[in-house]
Amino acid sequence: MDKNTQIELEAAAFRQLVSHLQKHTEVQNIELMILADFCRNCLAKWYVAAAAERGIDMDYEQAREVIYGMPYNEWKDKFQSEATVEQLAAYERKQQSKS
Repeated sequence: MDKNTQIELEAAAFRQLVSHLQKHTEVQNIELMILADFCRNCLAKWYVAAAAERGIDMDYEQAREVIYGMPYNEWKDKFQSEATVEQLAAYERKQQSKS
């Protein structure tokens, strides 16, 4: 496979992942962090870093809007629920296991 085809496939997979996360708003970021060690905010940070590597000026909030499909505060108001005690404990255990 040539490099351009690989990049196109990776980009398509990334777009599908973002679309999937936008459709599944019931999946909370803390759940993603517990299970996969990344969340929508991580994707936004990686997006900003990729832009910076290419000399493209983009801030974190702009990247979040790309990933969330709307301004982050709007998404948070509509879809984010308060983390449960169990979720917070699982997240803390995950963080401790990484040390």
